[in-house]
Amino acid sequence: MKSRKLSRLSTVQLIVLFYFTAVCISTFLLWLPIFHQPGVELHFVDALFTAVSAISVTGLTVVSTADTFNTPGVFVLAFILQFGGIGIMALGTFIWLMFGKKIGFRERQLIMTDQNQSTFSGLVKLMKEILTLIIAIEMVGAVILGIYFLRYFPSWQDAFFQGFFASVSATTNAGFDITGQSLIPFANDYFVQTVHMILLVLGAIGFPVLIEVKEFLFHRQKRQYRFSLFTKLTTVTFFLLVLFGTCSILLIESHRFFANKTWHESLFYALFQSISSRNGGLATMDVHEFSEPTLLVLSALMFIGASPSSVGGGIRTTTFAIIVLTIFFYAKGKDSIKVFQREIHHEDILKSFIVFGTASILCFLAVLLLSFSEPFTMIEIVFEVCSAFGTTGLSMGITSQLSTFGKLVIIVLMFIGRIGILSFLFLIRGNNQKETYHYPKERVIIG
Repeated sequence: MKSRKLSRLSTVQLIVLFYFTAVCISTFLLWLPIFHQPGVELHFVDALFTAVSAISVTGLTVVSTADTFNTPGVFVLAFILQFGGIGIMALGTFIWLMFGKKIGFRERQLIMTDQNQSTFSGLVKLMKEILTLIIAIEMVGAVILGIYFLRYFPSWQDAFFQGFFASVSATTNAGFDITGQSLIPFANDYFVQTVHMILLVLGAIGFPVLIEVKEFLFHRQKRQYRFSLFTKLTTVTFFLLVLFGTCSILLIESHRFFANKTWHESLFYALFQSISSRNGGLATMDVHEFSEPTLLVLSALMFIGASPSSVGGGIRTTTFAIIVLTIFFYAKGKDSIKVFQREIHHEDILKSFIVFGTASILCFLAVLLLSFSEPFTMIEIVFEVCSAFGTTGLSMGITSQLSTFGKLVIIVLMFIGRIGILSFLFLIRGNNQKETYHYPKERVIIG
């Protein structure tokens, strides 16, 4: 009976159900006292908030990770981050293959939906490559940071434990930390920051991009290798946004926060916060010290988020790129968008504006609700909402002070940010119904 009901669900509904189930299981595990520090009592809503933040790899926390969870609890949290970052179907495919289960048509549909793919070909191979690449990146990061952390921590066990969690958190762009102060203790250690920035970029730039770069590096005739339009568009947009964020922060804060800083301190502060706003959520300073214009820039960057088919959320880089290109080409009187010797499909243009419009409405409603229920300034609320929707995790320090209602609003935003706007819309729109008739068309005045 249950299998019949499940078979009636669409692939999007099943994916959302899987993520919802993962949230329930994660909440139960994180709520168990055996994973808490002695004397710590974690309320159910706080356990739910932490679970959704971990599954969505956001990093917003209402409790201190270091003070709340013991060592087994931190390992459970790291596994949940892995689950949320790589994607439910990537790990699911790995488990299916381990037990010799055949990956059928239904499973391939689920993989295609979870990873935002448009074709069935090569899906199982894609899942294997994603899992292999991410685990390899995390292992290398853990070893490098673990060895380097020997100078900071009293024992090699502590150093490698910190290195392991830091690598998982950075690669999955989760933003969680077990130092209790994010990366503020390493504000002057450029090596630790550089390693984290590399891991953050590798996690947020998109799995297809990483796979294509790997294929290019091992391709015998590199000049004949052709990168896909997706890789070109998302990579250029990603790094242009990082550059824009860095330059904006440097310019705005030059006579404010950076007034008494050296050029290299200013550069690393600006660069790290710009990269972290793509989806990382880690910080080398208290962002509260930035001025309002900088906080608005960071909010916009978090709203855009990371690349599609990555560990990140937001409207995604390709959505933003297509919207900007559409406006540019329309202003030039063009009917089509041509970039990198390719033409963007009209359906992708329509989807981009739908995603942007829906995300804007959701964030506006969240800001409106929180402005009624929470005693914080507008910039603090806007920053928190953009961070939740973009599954970034940066905060101005208000997360732990939110009311139960405020926490639930942020939980919903983080969950929608993880499954994606299109999946959210597909979830509520139901099955497609073919139109049997049309009315006469009539023009409407726009603008």
